[in-house]
Amino acid sequence: MSATHENRVLMTRRVAARWINRLATPQYRVRVLFGAREIKNLPNLLDSFRNGKVAMQSVPRIPDLGIKTDFDGIELWSSDQGGLVALQQWFEKRGFETTGMTGVW
Repeated sequence: MSATHENRVLMTRRVAARWINRLATPQYRVRVLFGAREIKNLPNLLDSFRNGKVAMQSVPRIPDLGIKTDFDGIELWSSDQGGLVALQQWFEKRGFETTGMTGVW
């Protein structure tokens, strides 16, 4: 390999790293477990909350809220850490078990 080719590869990696760091935002995740409760309309409620059609007590609207449902719970993610913490507390007040907040970049 020539020295010129190696310099170009290194420069490309630096430019790509700067571009990613400038555009990347942290994403926070929390999981709500169903347990003994079976709530069929919970994903619909969260969709309506995200779209601003429903208000939840003491929880600010989270426009970029992601929702994924599986057999034993719901995984929620957003770049708004404060809003997701408030939503987690809302669920815990109503007796749901939640996992801790995790951050992903």
